[in-house]
Amino acid sequence: MKRVAVKMVRIYLTEEKAHLDKLMAYLHDQEKVRGVTVFRGISGYGKSGVIHSSSLLDMSLNLPVVVEFYDFAEKIDQILENIDKLPGTMIEPGHIVSWAAEANLKG
Repeated sequence: MKRVAVKMVRIYLTEEKAHLDKLMAYLHDQEKVRGVTVFRGISGYGKSGVIHSSSLLDMSLNLPVVVEFYDFAEKIDQILENIDKLPGTMIEPGHIVSWAAEANLKG
């Protein structure tokens, strides 16, 4: 396996925001990024300080959601420039984190 440099991105959302589907369609259909995973959190809070959590007795519909994806750095940089321009996917400042990583690819 060959190790190559990639860039990881993590976007923090909540379930109540309706832009997850649009973001996923953009990453899959238009940008065709190498890999995307969506994590649903069991607890979390943001700048409001309000804790959102799930339990067996009370299933909140406003839980944290993390979208994580990766690709080559040049492609990720282009995506990050365009992501704020997507209609209906307003992501609040400070909710996108990125860092350099390595991936094992065939060949």
